[in-house]
Amino acid sequence: MSVHIRAAALALIVAVPYPVASGQGTAALPAPVLLDTTGLFQDRYARVGSDFFIGGQPTERALRELKAQGVTVVVNLRMPQEMQRVPFDEAALVKSLGMTYVHLPMRGTDEAPYAPDAVTKFAEAVRNANGKVLLHCTVAWRASHLWAAYLIKEKGVADEEALANARAINLMDDHRMTQRGTQPVEDFLGRKPKGLRTPG
Repeated sequence: MSVHIRAAALALIVAVPYPVASGQGTAALPAPVLLDTTGLFQDRYARVGSDFFIGGQPTERALRELKAQGVTVVVNLRMPQEMQRVPFDEAALVKSLGMTYVHLPMRGTDEAPYAPDAVTKFAEAVRNANGKVLLHCTVAWRASHLWAAYLIKEKGVADEEALANARAINLMDDHRMTQRGTQPVEDFLGRKPKGLRTPG
């Protein structure tokens, strides 16, 4: 797929420690690169390294093009009522393209909380992917919080580095809090990560 990297994204390219397989030391955690969303995604769309895409709501075209790029798993964090406003059946399209669809609906309420098991389920989807992964919500805010928690809990990335990586996508930790008075990444981890800002 032909995409255009936003010039502003160049300022985001930094390297932080990233654990690899046991006994193999560390590699650089790739910085997110923001991509052109035109006709593809709502609000945000980023590539992290060679295996991950994180964004807002994808279009049909985006899903078809990501399939061509090697994406094998689509993880959707949006609630069912949100998906009713999408003009196509995402689950059906993903499956028809031969990709695996993982729906983890959440919105930070008692009925659909941000919880540690979401990190576990996302990590399982990644392990079983056998290809690239798309993680999305509406505008990449929830997805960015889950991404940070995944880096911390599953990959051992330091809190501050994981938050910085996710902020480069759309983790706005000084933007708003959940009904419980916490940030999603706190609920995903079961603790407040170091360096997390509190909305003022």
